[in-house]
Amino acid sequence: MESPGGPTLTEATADALDGPFTTRQLLRLDEALRVADQQTGLIFSVYVGELAEPVRETAEGLHRQIEGAARAVLVAVSPNQRVLEIVTGSDVRKRISDRDAKLAALSMAASFAGGDLAGGVLAGLDQLATHAGKH
Repeated sequence: MESPGGPTLTEATADALDGPFTTRQLLRLDEALRVADQQTGLIFSVYVGELAEPVRETAEGLHRQIEGAARAVLVAVSPNQRVLEIVTGSDVRKRISDRDAKLAALSMAASFAGGDLAGGVLAGLDQLATHAGKH
């Protein structure tokens, strides 16, 4: 069964295993995405990789590719560029304010600065899902 945002991390190709996360971290991220989707009724996605300039527009373009983008949250992280973007769809903005997204971003950035990429993404997903509330 395909998840609302597309294939889960565990269904990803072997290329994903060459990325910045261990298999255990990928499984934890996959579970966090699944739980956030189920609890909120929204679609949470994470992109980790280079973002072309201008990065905000690139992140918004990635967000538009998500099926049901109006109900989607994209966390886009480019560790090499030291960039983090959170993009929310029109329906999501009714439940997650810009202030809430900025607070989640600050929390993630603190973890990233400490060298914990996976932990930062997990914390951010949890905060965003908590702010969105139950569906």
